[in-house]
Amino acid sequence: MSKIIGAILTKNGAAEISDCLKSLQWVDEVILEDTFSTDGTVEIAKSLGAKVFQSEFINFSIARNNALQNAQQLKAEWLIFVDGDERVTTELAMEIRQRLAKADFVGGWIPRYNVMWGHTMRGGGWYPDHQLRLLKVGRAHYDPQRQVHELAILDGQAIYLQEHLLHYNYNSLAQFKLKQNRYTDFEAKILHEKGIRAKPWTYLTMPLREFRRRYFTLGGYKDGVIGLQLCGLMSWYMFLTYIRLRKLSA
Repeated sequence: MSKIIGAILTKNGAAEISDCLKSLQWVDEVILEDTFSTDGTVEIAKSLGAKVFQSEFINFSIARNNALQNAQQLKAEWLIFVDGDERVTTELAMEIRQRLAKADFVGGWIPRYNVMWGHTMRGGGWYPDHQLRLLKVGRAHYDPQRQVHELAILDGQAIYLQEHLLHYNYNSLAQFKLKQNRYTDFEAKILHEKGIRAKPWTYLTMPLREFRRRYFTLGGYKDGVIGLQLCGLMSWYMFLTYIRLRKLSA
């Protein structure tokens, strides 16, 4: 059987790391790419058998490249990235093992259920939310210049798996707002580096476009009141992105 490693990027994730690691008991080895956690994350991970590598955080793409390099040093053929707030279902683990037995691909897109304050999303871009997380070591890398929403670059073909990751990404509205504020800063910086500048009309048109895309095109209406609330919030954060873009361009 091909050796497969599970990799987790961590920074002070003690509250969730144990459950995440338990969902990876089916892999041959687990590594943490840790950004000098201070809350016991490393100690918990080591107690559960994970190998820990630590480095300063530059961006997510570089962190994932570091994990791929460490997996190669450990003689792994495959790597699956799992975030600390994600869980690999038993069904997904079985499917991956079956597919790797006769792999003719170098990457695998995995559908993901997003759970937001107890509700499993069905639309709005939060489902099926495919993630390119299963990678053949030595045949995949990330663009180190891409700071957020990083995507693996493959030397070969990818397949789509049927079973799911579970993503417990937001336990509360406050947590959602905290993360979105951070992502908004990243997005504004990316737009600025691409030479995009805010125009007077974009403060209105871009948020409206984002709401229409998420609520109607991507089916946010399927999630009822929560879907309406989240699509409205994403529209608001699109507005904030252009406000911050204007400040960068000043």
